[in-house]
Amino acid sequence: MSRIVAGADGGGSKTRIWIADVKGSHLAETEGPGSAVKPGEADRSADVVASTLRDALSKCGMEGVQPRVLCIGVAGAGRDDQRHALWQELTNRDVADEVIVRTDAEIALEDAFGQGAGILLIGGTGSIAFARGPAGGSARCGGWGPVCGDEGGGAWIGRRALSIVTAASDGREPETALVGAILEAAGVHQIEELIPWSSSATPGMLASLAPAVINASEDGDQRANALLSMAAEELVLHVRTLARKLFGEERAACPVALTGGLLAPGAVLRKRVEHRMKTAVPGAQVRAEEVVPVRGAVTAALGALRAGAH
Repeated sequence: MSRIVAGADGGGSKTRIWIADVKGSHLAETEGPGSAVKPGEADRSADVVASTLRDALSKCGMEGVQPRVLCIGVAGAGRDDQRHALWQELTNRDVADEVIVRTDAEIALEDAFGQGAGILLIGGTGSIAFARGPAGGSARCGGWGPVCGDEGGGAWIGRRALSIVTAASDGREPETALVGAILEAAGVHQIEELIPWSSSATPGMLASLAPAVINASEDGDQRANALLSMAAEELVLHVRTLARKLFGEERAACPVALTGGLLAPGAVLRKRVEHRMKTAVPGAQVRAEEVVPVRGAVTAALGALRAGAH
């Protein structure tokens, strides 16, 4: 019987997997393509996870070894049917003795607060906030996907940047440095080429435009700056909503953790979110420590292993 567990963080842009021994010591890690679950595509997500897991096992010299537990937190698994579909696909691939499927928000919350109270805001390709209150109740806000929601996330920023660029090209908006920046980020040369590019763009591709918006804002472009301010406002609204729901009001003391590519320590958008939160959610106590969702998945895997031993 193997003496290892695996934790996975499956996002829209990438999948991270960590391998640990049953005492929690870190053995190896690797990254693969995005494995966020989409309706009817659980098999594709499972293929990515299985392949990335093999790479991670190879890195620590354990090719062919089956982990005791694999816990994966994956974007898009908030609905029971999607979660079960991925669990079934991973189980069919015999990737571990036991497979646990959670949302990406749940494993990040595990790493940020353990079993304690707090609000977790994730800003990456998409966006979502997840919280546990002082009384033990939980709630989520956002995470409705790239078509209906994900306000303030990378794909949302990219999609709105495209609208700004096309409007500026028409003369409906003032000139903006975003035109050249977005064309370069999309790898095209003419505005018209954005039509076929955007029609086939995945959320991850749209999110790849967000750094161009951030750079243009840092260089002083007013339209890019306004878009980032709007993104920060949308993200803070997630936190304020959960503060009111689980902590009574936005002035009540509540631990808050930020994670995701757009909200990494030192990130431009994170600074704006933290600044705006001071007035919109004055009770927020933002923790400085980095949240590592894949580490939370490993913690959950170890917890399941220990529970199964009794």
